[in-house]
Amino acid sequence: MMEQFTEAAVKPSEYLTFRLGEEEYGIDILKVQEIRGYDAVTRIAGAPDFLKGVINLRGVIVPIVDLRLKFQLGEVRYDEFTVVVILNVAGRIVGAVVDSVSDVLELTAEQIRPAPEFNSLLDANFITGLGTVGTEERARMLILLDIEKLMTSAEMGIVAEEETLAA
Repeated sequence: MMEQFTEAAVKPSEYLTFRLGEEEYGIDILKVQEIRGYDAVTRIAGAPDFLKGVINLRGVIVPIVDLRLKFQLGEVRYDEFTVVVILNVAGRIVGAVVDSVSDVLELTAEQIRPAPEFNSLLDANFITGLGTVGTEERARMLILLDIEKLMTSAEMGIVAEEETLAA
């Protein structure tokens, strides 16, 4: 019995990896509902630039956030690789526009390092760590995001906006 508990405690976590500009990010696969091609959205007047608008997804109105705009990563280009990752965070459905989806990777605790403290446009509170994939000579870094914390933050305005609409 004790072996099973220990085994479960060190079980690798799975991350959906995606690109934003030159960087690769990872989010907990359990937050991902589906991946869709980027389609036109209905704009919301007065919304911040990173909130592209909303889509109707099988009867559910889903806010769509462009993470490249949110993180101020330069020019946004929508092409055949651009996708919307539909997420289920805090009981709400939200879409995140990313440049492309790469893979689903398992990372062990040994492959994840704490995020360094640094001044950046991306609030470090949303970074859970840095994942290392590959051999030491050819390692690539993943910026691991706490997508739930990001999407439900006050600055996103998604939670407050939906609560207002429901009232």
